[in-house]
Amino acid sequence: MNSYVLITPARNEEANIERVITSVIKQTVLPIKWVIVSDGSTDSTDDIVRKFIKENPWIELFRMPEHADRQFAAKVNCFNAGYNIVKGLNYDIIANLDADISFENDYIEFLLLKFKEDQRLGVAGTPFVENGKHYDYRFTNIEHVSGACQLFRRECFEEIGGYIPIKGGGIDWVAVTTARMNGWKTRTFTEKFCLHHRNMGTGNTSPILTWFRQGQKDYFLGNHPFWETFRILYQMTKKPFIIGGSFLLFGFVWASLKRVKRPISKELIQFIRSEQMIRLKKALKLKSF
Repeated sequence: MNSYVLITPARNEEANIERVITSVIKQTVLPIKWVIVSDGSTDSTDDIVRKFIKENPWIELFRMPEHADRQFAAKVNCFNAGYNIVKGLNYDIIANLDADISFENDYIEFLLLKFKEDQRLGVAGTPFVENGKHYDYRFTNIEHVSGACQLFRRECFEEIGGYIPIKGGGIDWVAVTTARMNGWKTRTFTEKFCLHHRNMGTGNTSPILTWFRQGQKDYFLGNHPFWETFRILYQMTKKPFIIGGSFLLFGFVWASLKRVKRPISKELIQFIRSEQMIRLKKALKLKSF
């Protein structure tokens, strides 16, 4: 079985951190090291972690300085702090694990076996279930891996240069897409799932403004305008009807007019748009029948 290490950035996760710790401790295959990086938490997150370290010395708590702002780039800074601790160890797989999820006892073993079966598999994960629902993978890209739990083959992670600290978000998506651009396979395996205990994307703002920021992110991560049009129209058919898609449109147009700087390479943008056009053509072809 492949050996693995875990890194978990956590900020004020007292309501959830015990769930994920309990899930990892009960795994059929344990990590050789798990670094939980507290991002200047001001609640009891650190105390809860310390309680478990006593009986599980392979867990380590690393604390970052306190700060008032909350941004996506901070997650990368935390991850990198944990990575500096584990990078000298001998392991095959490195995982980025959110602090607000939980999963079954054989969850990690299941994913490790996928890496063993396919030597070109670079990134793997599963769907996350939130409020009893998850993405419909008949229509969602099965090659994307949710940032809730991403397992990287070590060679793949080092080849793509790890995570890019993008303030506006999309760090998980950029990492997975870069891996595919470099020839690695990436895959969400739907036979398993993890439970996500906090609504995605709502840690920084209201649910409605989340869609505005998503539109901004779609622009600076290079989405093709034609692809974005269909994405907006599709979102208008989902709750909150019309409103979510409208704010997605406003965010995309606002970022376009402001010429918001794109933090990724032109090469990656071209690859992203090429993938989007291929998927869109397939989707339109299916709808014609």
